[in-house]
Amino acid sequence: MINTKVKIADVEFKNPVTVASGTFGHGEEFCELVDINRLGAVTTKGVANIPWEGNPTPRIAEVYGGMLNAIGLQNPGVDTFIERDLKFLKQKDTKIIVNVCGRSISDYIETVERLSHEAVDMLEINISCPNVSHGGITFGTNVDSVRDITSQVKAHSKKPVIMKLSPNVTDITEIAKAAEDAGADALSLINTVTGMKIDINKRCFAIANKTGGMSGPAIKPVALRMVYQVVNAVKIPVIGMGGIVTADDAIEFLLAGATMVSVGTANFFNPDASIMVVDGIEKYLKKNGFGDVNEIIGLVK
Repeated sequence: MINTKVKIADVEFKNPVTVASGTFGHGEEFCELVDINRLGAVTTKGVANIPWEGNPTPRIAEVYGGMLNAIGLQNPGVDTFIERDLKFLKQKDTKIIVNVCGRSISDYIETVERLSHEAVDMLEINISCPNVSHGGITFGTNVDSVRDITSQVKAHSKKPVIMKLSPNVTDITEIAKAAEDAGADALSLINTVTGMKIDINKRCFAIANKTGGMSGPAIKPVALRMVYQVVNAVKIPVIGMGGIVTADDAIEFLLAGATMVSVGTANFFNPDASIMVVDGIEKYLKKNGFGDVNEIIGLVK
């Protein structure tokens, strides 16, 4: 019997696979395509203290090896999320990680406090979205800001806290260490890489926001490198993401030291991608004589 269970901050996951925030909704829109019960966790779309409209359209553009998005964290707000989306997720046999966004520290705190008494397992604090004019990446690219928001969120949260980091920084390890020093229970990375596309026929930007976050297979080597660097710079667990499409991709992140992996853009062109990753990891372990997924985590030094 192969053990695929992993643990982060005393939360045990049946396997090391979740889905990236913003690529899976809150789970309900994928439930007819994917057996959500087979995932280690569902990571929700970003949730704020009040409803957000998001950015003007067009907000998505296809690029070589991936996509650009500037959705702007459109969401119905935490009250609707609790009443509608969380109610659905609680019926599933999987852990629930809620992604929290905000425009100010007080926004984050308000949402965290609302969720502290709900049946969620962990909170992923999004301080790395490149597509909102206030908050998001402005918190995630400065060491002092990361330390400040992490410590304040931790002080108000009754749930374990994951800080989601941006790749759009000079030294990802300094940001990671600041979050760890301020009390983060885990880190997730990478969020999208800031990019741009121009429509040469219309002679205008392909997305209304001008810039957007690039995700997909093209960013995997960057993500893998950053995950490896962070794993070797901190002592807290890391959830690795960025361009994971297949089980082989996910296994690279595990070998680099990630405790869990997150499937994102692949969900859009292959809704079953996350389940294929779950199955593929188990097949890899059996094929190579490993009895426990934890045996391969960080195996490549």
